[in-house]
Amino acid sequence: MCRSDVKQTVLAKNDDLAATLRDDLARQGVTLVNLLSSPGSGKTELLGRVLSRAVERGIRVAALTADLATENDAVRLARSGAPVRQLLTDGLCHLEARQVRAHLEGWLPPDTSVLFVENVGNLVCPASYDLGETLRIVLMAVTEGEDKPLKYPTAFGSAHLVVVTKTDLAGPAGFDEAAFRANVHRVNPGVEIVRSCARTGSGAGTLLERALAARDGAHRPPLAPHPHVPVA
Repeated sequence: MCRSDVKQTVLAKNDDLAATLRDDLARQGVTLVNLLSSPGSGKTELLGRVLSRAVERGIRVAALTADLATENDAVRLARSGAPVRQLLTDGLCHLEARQVRAHLEGWLPPDTSVLFVENVGNLVCPASYDLGETLRIVLMAVTEGEDKPLKYPTAFGSAHLVVVTKTDLAGPAGFDEAAFRANVHRVNPGVEIVRSCARTGSGAGTLLERALAARDGAHRPPLAPHPHVPVA
């Protein structure tokens, strides 16, 4: 069996596990949101803002955060008051559905409405793995360059929502937002793009609302990781 055949077999097995997990979570009334980005995009800080807003509003949310090592991000996110658990991948550059399921068993509070999964900082491997999500969000900082969607078409092309982060640095970074938006829509026509700034909390409320509304229908990206999200 060649390497490509092995990869397809692994992905097919993951897709089956993800579909089962998605169905199980749906029966429990849980929406899983998968957050993907490069390292240093600011997604942990922004997620912390989203969790804090949810807690303030009495919305039952939880977060599973993945990293190769340390529990630093779990400590930061736990300050929101939401249930948080760290998932250490021991060197694996992405999450898989089996890992998510294993870490949810016996931990996820039964009244959770939204589970945020912060994937490993990487826009390559994670883009190929369905985690059982209803909503896939891809984040990119203004410092990363307007052409990043073209360099990572699988990640951006599979997003139900795209978030541009660190917008307070757009001026100093010389970020061309119009070019960025055009590039995003070249690989994912019609996808919503949200501006955010973790420092001020801008965009956090919008992300929470999109997560809460995801089960009622979401944008269907051309490279959707699964066929289970209804077309808006």
